[in-house]
Amino acid sequence: MIPSGRSASPDPVAEPDAYQAMLLGLLGEDDPFIVQSGTPALLRELVANAGPDLRTPPAPGEWSVVELVGHITDAEIVASGRYRWILAHDTPPIPGYDQDLWASRLHHRVAEAQDLLTLHEALRTANLALWRRTPVEDRSRFGIHAERGPESYELTFRLIAGHDRFHIDQARRTLEQVRAAS
Repeated sequence: MIPSGRSASPDPVAEPDAYQAMLLGLLGEDDPFIVQSGTPALLRELVANAGPDLRTPPAPGEWSVVELVGHITDAEIVASGRYRWILAHDTPPIPGYDQDLWASRLHHRVAEAQDLLTLHEALRTANLALWRRTPVEDRSRFGIHAERGPESYELTFRLIAGHDRFHIDQARRTLEQVRAAS
């Protein structure tokens, strides 16, 4: 079984280069600031559209829409720390995390979607403000990611934009699958 956080994508631990390339490919030449700025509204729209299907996974072992919102929020929590470690410290270690453990042990399936959205929006607002005020030359500062090696602030920021796109699309597919099975 492929954990839902990784369905249709390379394994971030086993295939770090392919995973990174996939996320950057989803971003393409688009401005990551603009992409990330639009994510909160897209998440609110997804939650509103999900209605009674919000907590229904498309298959056993896969994530529901609310779990995907929880994962995107977790990624924003993690990115918040990574951005700040990279900018404030010289070549800091950047820990990885097991997204499936976070989703299950933080009980995203029963979380209040509005709480997740509120947290995500607050963190995203702070992270976008940090991006805006960071001098361009500081965006090349980097840390050493435990699974992927050197990653700059700019690369990390771009990866999060691609990550948003991947999981928003996954949430849309999840709703389609759940509704098709009804």
